[in-house]
Amino acid sequence: MKLKTLDSAFSVVKLPPAAPIPSWAASGSFVSVTRTDEELSIVVPTEDLPPGETFADIEHDFRCVKIEEGVLDFSLAGIIASVAGPLAEAGISIFVIATYNTDYFLTKSHAFDKAKAVLEQAGHTFIH
Repeated sequence: MKLKTLDSAFSVVKLPPAAPIPSWAASGSFVSVTRTDEELSIVVPTEDLPPGETFADIEHDFRCVKIEEGVLDFSLAGIIASVAGPLAEAGISIFVIATYNTDYFLTKSHAFDKAKAVLEQAGHTFIH
């Protein structure tokens, strides 16, 4: 598969489940907002976080990779497995986000170069 690395560094913020969606989570080129009965989880470019605001639950220093194969049909199977399998075997964890059109995954910045090498060895191609 073709993979494309997004330019920004990313952060994952966890807020209480009933919290309103913050205005800073409504902008940017890539934002993911997921609400469950346990949390409000927001993935956002780190640069879009409000300066000076602190969060009880936040993880920084992620790189985000887009599966760049056009619109993925809902009947396709194994897309994430083809990425997650080799990375899991290499001991690299990922945070997966699925959208209507395609899938994305994040890995910690310190593991990105190793993740890229593992995926290329598994037959994936990174494009610019």
